[in-house]
Amino acid sequence: MRFAFIAEEKTQWPVAVLCRAMKVSPSGFYAWKRRPEAAHSAADRRIGVLVQEAHRRSRATYGSPRVHAELRAQGVRVSRKRVARVMRELGIRGRSRRRFVRTTESKAGAEAAENLLDRDFTATKPNERWVGDVTYLRTPHGFLFLAVILDLYSRMVVGWATSAVNDRRLALKALDQAVRRRRPDVGLLHHTDQGSTYTSEDYQRALQKAGITCSMSRRGNCLDNAAMETWFATLKCELSEWFESASDAQRQLFDYIEVFYNRGRRHSALGYATPAEYERAAYA
Repeated sequence: MRFAFIAEEKTQWPVAVLCRAMKVSPSGFYAWKRRPEAAHSAADRRIGVLVQEAHRRSRATYGSPRVHAELRAQGVRVSRKRVARVMRELGIRGRSRRRFVRTTESKAGAEAAENLLDRDFTATKPNERWVGDVTYLRTPHGFLFLAVILDLYSRMVVGWATSAVNDRRLALKALDQAVRRRRPDVGLLHHTDQGSTYTSEDYQRALQKAGITCSMSRRGNCLDNAAMETWFATLKCELSEWFESASDAQRQLFDYIEVFYNRGRRHSALGYATPAEYERAAYA
């Protein structure tokens, strides 16, 4: 057990220091490490196989916290430090988000709604607060725009749509999908930026028809819709922002959003549950 502890902590402290603290000799520790069938080596090999499989299922996106959560969900008893060490030794890494670039196009003279969300990106139940926004993706033929609506309770994508044109029809298509899927009660708060797609009469009329209350970020203040921007940054990091064609993007986005993200990706803000798991628990 002492040697196993030193092996776990040697990335943080010198081996000599750890050996003194554990009252063992460095030579004894290194002799233990060289044993071909040492128990810790066999266990590490087993953990390594499980780590590689969890990382593969995550589309090679998970870092050690999510890999650890995935193993714990499978009933594997292992520390987060050990998972991190095994991943380092295997050369396995998660993907890091890049800075998100804004695509907002405001229309002069358009009336903006009050910022009712006020940067409170929490919710007590599904369909209480949604956030929405549009980003761009790249293809050899030009930009492809992606509109997304996210439920702040579970971080589930409840509506999304793509188009070669960033107009109100794109935003309305995502909203229509979200309303048809979720059938929210009157009073749902829907927050976006002040883009012309969201201040348009058509979009505001659709919100009113569904009994949805509109909230908007202050002009030029990206932090007012930080939850949505973070989601787009995650998408571009874990999937891509470059696609071979619009149809290729549509296929990959469906697989990422509907198959992986909503039902399989573990979210740190949800205690490493998936959005679908988190909502099932709410309705149970």
